[in-house]
Amino acid sequence: MLLKSVVFFVKGKENDKFTSKIEFPMRYLFPLLCAICLCSCQKKNKISLDRLQVEHLSAPMGIDTPKPRFSWTLSTDTPELSQKEYHIYVAEDSLSLVEDGNILWDEHGVASDNLIVYKGRMLKPFTKYYWGISVVGNNGEESNLAISHFETGMMSTNNWKGKWITDTEDVNLKPAPYFRKEIALDKKVVRARAYIVAAGLYELYINGQKVDNHRLDPVYTRFDRRNVYVTYDVTDELRHGKAAIGVLLGNGWYNHQSTAVWNFDKAGWRHRPRFCLNIRLTYQDGSTEIISTDKSWKTALSPVVFNSIYTGEHYNALLEQKGWDKAGFNDSSWSNSMEVKAPSNTIVAQAIPPIRNIQEITPVSMRRLGGKHYIFDLGQNISGVTKLQVSGQIAARIWVSHAEQLDSLDYPDMSNIDVHYRPQDNSDPFQTDIYTLSGGVQEVFMPKFNYKGFQYVEVKSNTPIDLQKNDLKGEFMHTDVKPIGSIHTSNETINKIWQATNNSYLSNLFGYPTDCPQREKNGWTGDAHINIETGLYNFDAITVYEKWMQDHKDEQQSNGVLPSIIPTWGGWGYDWGNGPDWTSTIAIIPWELYRFYGDDKALQMMYGPMKKYVDYITSISYDGGLTDWGLGDWVPVKSVTPKELTSSIYYYVDANILAKTAKHFGKEKDYQKYAQLANNIKKAINQKYLDPETGIYGNGYQTELSAPLYWGIVPDSLKPKVAKQLAEAVLEAKNHIDVGLLGTKTILGALSQNGHADLAYKVASQETYPSWGWWIKNGATTLYENWNIDAASDISKNHIMFGAISAWFYKSLGGILPDENAPGFKHIILKPNMVSGLENFEARFQGPQGEILSRWETSREGIVKYEVIIPNNSTATLYLNANKVEFNDKISENANNLYTKALNPGHYTFLIYNN
Repeated sequence: MLLKSVVFFVKGKENDKFTSKIEFPMRYLFPLLCAICLCSCQKKNKISLDRLQVEHLSAPMGIDTPKPRFSWTLSTDTPELSQKEYHIYVAEDSLSLVEDGNILWDEHGVASDNLIVYKGRMLKPFTKYYWGISVVGNNGEESNLAISHFETGMMSTNNWKGKWITDTEDVNLKPAPYFRKEIALDKKVVRARAYIVAAGLYELYINGQKVDNHRLDPVYTRFDRRNVYVTYDVTDELRHGKAAIGVLLGNGWYNHQSTAVWNFDKAGWRHRPRFCLNIRLTYQDGSTEIISTDKSWKTALSPVVFNSIYTGEHYNALLEQKGWDKAGFNDSSWSNSMEVKAPSNTIVAQAIPPIRNIQEITPVSMRRLGGKHYIFDLGQNISGVTKLQVSGQIAARIWVSHAEQLDSLDYPDMSNIDVHYRPQDNSDPFQTDIYTLSGGVQEVFMPKFNYKGFQYVEVKSNTPIDLQKNDLKGEFMHTDVKPIGSIHTSNETINKIWQATNNSYLSNLFGYPTDCPQREKNGWTGDAHINIETGLYNFDAITVYEKWMQDHKDEQQSNGVLPSIIPTWGGWGYDWGNGPDWTSTIAIIPWELYRFYGDDKALQMMYGPMKKYVDYITSISYDGGLTDWGLGDWVPVKSVTPKELTSSIYYYVDANILAKTAKHFGKEKDYQKYAQLANNIKKAINQKYLDPETGIYGNGYQTELSAPLYWGIVPDSLKPKVAKQLAEAVLEAKNHIDVGLLGTKTILGALSQNGHADLAYKVASQETYPSWGWWIKNGATTLYENWNIDAASDISKNHIMFGAISAWFYKSLGGILPDENAPGFKHIILKPNMVSGLENFEARFQGPQGEILSRWETSREGIVKYEVIIPNNSTATLYLNANKVEFNDKISENANNLYTKALNPGHYTFLIYNN
C-alpha cells in the first residue's frame, strides 16, 4: 500500500493538547525531513539510539513473555559518552508516545542501564505495542525519541482455539500428509496473523505460496513437555476474497522412522505428526475472526513419500497434485482430518531467529562419469541440503547422496559418518535423497524436512540425464544468528582456523547447539559448554541458548540428573555420557550469558535446577569433594587425564557459579553454603592430585595441569610453578597439544594467563600434527572430530567440539574480556598479548554497548602500535605487558613491565616499546 500523505498534529496553548492537524503530501515530506535534519545538525551533538531490541530480537512478532526486556545502544560524535538518564515508554499506538496519550509504562531512570525489564500494565495477547526510548548523556547531550515496536502472541496456552489434527495414528506410514482449508473473506482484512504449532515439522502455504522463508519450523523440543509455535504476518496473503490455506507435515524428531543407536524411533512421545493452526483476522470495521483447525480440514498424502530428519527425503513428482494449496482445487477425494490430543500441556512462542537457507554455494567442480553418474564438490563442508534442477524421462529415479570425503578412488565415502546408523533394509539410505521425475520439463528438487553435513554430492540416475556444474547448488542452512565478531591476522592459517570454527559452529546450530550435522545432530552438552564463549564472541546467540536452557529444565529428572544430549526422549543419555564434565551446561551457559549480556534471566530460570544438580553431585561425591561421574577428556591426542580429576574440577566450577549466582540474587544462606562447598572441592582435588613441591598435578599431562590453572583450582602461590610445569609439558611435546575436548578449553588460556602467551600462540599456530592448523593444511574448511585425520573412529569432519580456540583469539590475542562485576561489557577488561611471530592482529566484537576494537601491529623496529575502541556507555581497564608505553606524546616507564590505564569511551592509540 502506497502512503500518499502524512498527518502532523499540532499542539495549541490550551491544556497543552493537540488542537489542529496538518496533512502533508509525501512528495513534500522528504525535503522537509532533510531541512529538519540540517537544522538539528547545527545544534549541539545529539545521541543516536541504535539496535533497539525486545527480548534480544529486533521488532519481534508473537512473543509470550509478560515482562519483556528492552535494550538499545548509544552512538554519537561526542567523545567519552555515557548514558546518565533514560526515559522509556510503552503504548498501543505510536502517536501516544509523542502525544503523552494512553501510556502503559512510563519509566524514568537515572542510570546507565540499557537493558530494562518491563514493569508496566499487563500486556494483552495479539497486540502490537510501540515503545520509545530517549536518553540524556553525561554531558547533558540529549537523544531524540527513538521508536520501535513488538507484538505479543498467544501469551497463554489457554488462548489457542480449535483442535490439533492429523491424518492417521499410523506411525509407520511413510508419505507426509497434506492438509487444506478454503475460506471466504467477505470483509476487507487489515491485519492477519497465522499462529501454528506442530509436533514434527511443517510448511505453511496460502494461495499457492509458501509463507516466509523459514526452514524446519518449529525448532526441536521435548515434545511431550513443551511445544513451540511460530507467528507469521499473512496480511498480504489474505486481503479479501477466497483463499486456500495449506499445510504439509513432516516427521522431524517427533516421528523418527530411521533407526540408529540413540533409539529415537522408540521415543515415548512418538506419534504421527500433528498441528494446530489459528489465523487471526482483523477486519477494517474492527471486528476479528479466528480460522482454526478441526476435523473439517481435508487431508491427503503428498509427493513427499518419505522424510527423515536423520537420513534423507524421497519425493515422487508423479504424485503431485497441482493447485492443492489454491482456492478452487477439487478435494472431493480427500479425507477429513482426525482430531487428536495435544502432545503436551504447554505451548510457547518460538522466540529465536529462524533456521534459513543462508548461503547458496555453487560447486567448484563436477565430474561426469557417464550420463547416469555425476560427482560434485562444493569446495567447503556445510550443513544443509542440495537444490537440483534436472530434466529427464517420466518416472526416472535420481539418488542424491551427500558425503564429507572421497575414498581412494575419488568416490564419495560415508564410512566416517554412518557408523551409528542401524538400517533395517536398503529403503532408507544414509544422507541420500531420492527423486522420481514427472518428466518432460525442467524440475527443481530441494528437501523440505531434512538437512545433512557434506562437501561432496553424488548424483546417480537409472536413466541418462544431462547435468551441468550449475545445476546443483549447496544450501548452507542454520539458525540465522547475527555475526557480531571478527578476527583478522597476518597468519593466514589462524584466519582459516577462525573461519573453519565459525563454519562448524553454524553447521551445528539448528534451534539448539549440536555436535555434528550428519552422524548425530544431537545436542551434546559437553560440546556446547566448551564452546559457549566461541559462540558468544562471534554471534548474537543469546536467544538460542535461553531456549536450550528451557530444554534443560524439561529434561532434568526430579533428582537433578541431566542427560548427556538435550533434547532427548527420556531414555537415552541419562546413564551414559553425562556427569559434571558434560552437563555443566546447566551452570556455565547461564553464567556466560550473564557475563556477556549483563542479562540474568537465564540465571533466574536455572537457579533452582542448578541447585538440584549440584546437590545431586554432592550426594554421590566422596573424599570431601571428589566425583568420577563423567565422560572424561574426550578424544585425547595421546595422554589420558583421570576422569575423576576433570569431573571434580567441573563439580567445583558448578558449585562456584552457583555460589556467585546466589550472591547476585541476595541469597546469603545459599551463597555461604555453596561457597564453602566449592572451597571443599578445591581442597579435595589439591590434596589428591597436587604435588606442591613440584607443582605437578597427577602425571603432569597437559590437561591435568591446564585445567586446574584455568578454572582456579591452583593456590595463588603455586600458579607460577604449575604454569612452568605446563610450559615444560608443551615444550616436551614440541609445542604441540596433547589434550582432548576438555583440555582444548584450558590449554591455551592457562598458558597465556600465566605468562606464556608466546608459547600458547606457537601451539595455536602449529601446522603439523596434532594441531588445528594440521587440519587446515589438509584441506579442512570446518573443524574435525579427531586430531588424527586417519583415525579408525571419531572421524566426523564437521564437529564443533574443538572450537574453543576461536574464543582464545578474542580473549588472549585481542585481550577482550567481560568483567563479571560490571557484566554486559559495561566495564571491559583489556589484556592483549602481542605475541612474537605474529605481525598484526585485529579483533572486533559488537557487545551490548557497541563495537569494541582491539588491534595491534608490530613494526620492523619492534615497536607495537596498539589501537583500541571503547564503545559509548562503557569503560575499560587496559593492561599491557610492556616496559615503556607512549600515549598522547607521553612515555611511561613501567615497573615490572606492567602498564595499566583506565579508559573511557573513545578511540585510543598506544606505542609499545619492549627493547
